[in-house]
Amino acid sequence: MAAKKNISVKRDISVRVNISFTLIVLFAVAIIAKAAATQIKEGPELRAQANESFSRTQTIIPDRGNIYTEEGRILSATIPRFNLKMDLSVINTDTFRTYVDTLSIALSKIFGDESSRSIKNRMNAAFANKAKYWTLKDNVWYYQFQAVRALPIFNKPKNKGGFLPESKMKRDNPYKRLGFRTIGIWREDGSSIGLENSYDTALAGRQGSRTLQKVTGYWIPVVGSEIEPVHGKDIVTTIDIDVQEVAEHALHEVMEKYEALQGTAIVMEVATGKIKALANLGRQKDGTYWEDFNYALIPSEPGSVFKLMSLYALLEDGYVDINSKVDCKGGIARFGRQTVRDDHRGLGVISVENAFALSSNVAFATLIDKYYKKHPMKYIKHLQFLGLNKKTDIDLTGERASMIKTTSSEYWNKVTSLPWIAYGYESMITPMHTCMFYNAVANNGKMMQPYLVSAIMEDGKILEQKEPKVLIEKIGKESTIKQLQQATHAVVEKGTAKTAQSPYYTASGKTGTAQVTDKIADVMYHYADRVLQGSFVGYFPTENPRYTIAVLVRSKPGGQYYGSLLGVPVFKAIADKLYTSKIGGWKLNTEQLGKDNSLIIKPAPAYSLAYLLDAMGRDYVIDQKYSLLAKVEKGDHEKFKVTAKEVEGNIVPDVNGMGLKDALNLLENSGLKVRVAGSGMVQAQSLLAGSSFKVGQTISLELK
Repeated sequence: MAAKKNISVKRDISVRVNISFTLIVLFAVAIIAKAAATQIKEGPELRAQANESFSRTQTIIPDRGNIYTEEGRILSATIPRFNLKMDLSVINTDTFRTYVDTLSIALSKIFGDESSRSIKNRMNAAFANKAKYWTLKDNVWYYQFQAVRALPIFNKPKNKGGFLPESKMKRDNPYKRLGFRTIGIWREDGSSIGLENSYDTALAGRQGSRTLQKVTGYWIPVVGSEIEPVHGKDIVTTIDIDVQEVAEHALHEVMEKYEALQGTAIVMEVATGKIKALANLGRQKDGTYWEDFNYALIPSEPGSVFKLMSLYALLEDGYVDINSKVDCKGGIARFGRQTVRDDHRGLGVISVENAFALSSNVAFATLIDKYYKKHPMKYIKHLQFLGLNKKTDIDLTGERASMIKTTSSEYWNKVTSLPWIAYGYESMITPMHTCMFYNAVANNGKMMQPYLVSAIMEDGKILEQKEPKVLIEKIGKESTIKQLQQATHAVVEKGTAKTAQSPYYTASGKTGTAQVTDKIADVMYHYADRVLQGSFVGYFPTENPRYTIAVLVRSKPGGQYYGSLLGVPVFKAIADKLYTSKIGGWKLNTEQLGKDNSLIIKPAPAYSLAYLLDAMGRDYVIDQKYSLLAKVEKGDHEKFKVTAKEVEGNIVPDVNGMGLKDALNLLENSGLKVRVAGSGMVQAQSLLAGSSFKVGQTISLELK
């Protein structure tokens, strides 16, 4: 019995052992299976999380390119600031002890806001702790960074000197509101506007990267892990900032006087299509004005300025010439149940030229209805040929689609659509379209593509030169162009734009008025609101046109709206500026000027010197067009030579007459701190040009 009992006990123990062993094996298999599954399914993610805890990749943002005028003035630039970090663990102890006093004194002078003792104490404490990512100073200027980098220890490689500067960028427009909507603003979230948006790919460059490792709570760059960024390219615009300033000021003055809702002014170079100024202003809730929309690229019913397009079609098809007679019917005509009225009542049978000069709605509604009523698309196809039914494709984002109504349109009316389109209604085009067509008339029939950027540059060298583009070689017959030119000149000589006359130059153009029914800036306007827009589109000098100027101003409800009151004064102010500065109003007896080898011209930005020599009519060659400081010397073959001038150490540069951006770059790179009062150009500086200064000394600039 005992033996059987022992056997039973052994069997029971054996079973339990086997069961336990089996369970252990199964548990081990489960652990292995779970580990394998985790390794396969979740391994990469978990490893990434582990690595992220100790290392990470940091994006290095490249320097964004600058935006210039063709004269070399900076319209938008990236201003560098630096955070100065240090890895003190890599610095040899003897080296640190040898230079710590010298460094503390030098750094105190460079920064100017901390004593040498304080800096020394901070450095000693950080060195004792072998700090790997210690902050020496944040947000320092470029000239301070350059000075620090030249000091002992800091001038050594990173693995010996431990100097870890980090750059950060601030985007700045030195002219502030001028051209704001055109130049645009850059936002890191990608919602940029203007040229900053249109040319973002060129301006942005390509990002770099580097690996950071976490050491004692700090993220420290791994030496040798950097992939250097490719810095952005610069773009050169067609904008003339002096013309832009006049355009905005003149537009603002008229709009403020009449409490207008919005307005735009475009200045186009006739021969090339270059946009020399583009001003856009909208009235804000507090009564001030700001560049809130690019109204030049928003379509609306153009009003009477469209009569030139109608006259073009009539002349091109040979139905009339400008001496043909048309009955204005006392200023009232009916088409079906609708009535067309003239502002000039009592007009009878007059020439087409006079009907155009006096802006008769009845005359043009009658003529277009008479000759195109049976074949309306013959007239519409003229408008389509001019490109009025599609975007101008100017190199600026935000252009809205235009609309030229056709017979297949849902709302085409067989009785009223044609005569209404004839004098500027039932079609929607942008002010840029109107400017482009009038420019073609001024340019003897050659229609140019409007554009805003003339070149893309890298390190001062032109990578891509944008040439003027011809859209239509000849918009019409020679006789058509000549008569259009004669008709537009008659508007200024004897018509609705007599106030555009000048004793110094001749001008041609057309006034326009239109009632408004559309929605802009979330406000819907109907004809009953009595919101109207006045416009004037003209070119000058008439004999040899150089510039086309389009102005459109939208009135407040019930406000002044005639083009002669709203558009002509803006045109006149811009034209006067262009004449005196660009065409010849400044001409003096300069026959002997510049022939004297002793001619002295003080150093200035290269573009300023080039402008001066152009005005003097002197031949010259230029070395670096975008140099902030240049000098003029006598060159070969009676030519002057404009070359870059080095800034003398510790000698105050002369920045009088410079723009703020040019002055800031020159002074800060020299080692001066700058304080600014006012806006515009530098009129006075607190430190005398040519005097000596100490690095970090403050200079005050007065701008007007």
